[in-house]
Amino acid sequence: MSMTMHVDIVSAETEIYSGTVIECYAPAEMGEVGIHPRHAPLITKLKPGEVRIVLQDGDEKSFFVNGGILEIQPHVVTILSDTAIRAADIDEAAAMEAKSRAEAAMADKKSDLDYARAKAELIEAVAKIETIKKLRKRK
Repeated sequence: MSMTMHVDIVSAETEIYSGTVIECYAPAEMGEVGIHPRHAPLITKLKPGEVRIVLQDGDEKSFFVNGGILEIQPHVVTILSDTAIRAADIDEAAAMEAKSRAEAAMADKKSDLDYARAKAELIEAVAKIETIKKLRKRK
């Protein structure tokens, strides 16, 4: 029997996942973090991207977070994000549309605030598209 840990993925609206896993991968600000049971305690920011968990039976589940906070304890991982959705539920057409809108807004810069908001929207849209591509490669 392999060692396990508990993972909670929570968005501002609801709990997306809560369960026992053997591995978890998350998009930390400085690069992807691989987490296994008995990992050293850590708190770090997350950037938009894919969170992947490996269940006890070997199945994998993927989620998209738009950033947030990752807290790791030896047997508990908590991911808090404003937005977290199952990766399979990402609307590719909407992500492509959001990317186009953000690029247009960045080109038509009216103020630094508009540019920063458009850049954040672009980063999130690109991360969603990349998550969809990763899912397709695995299938």
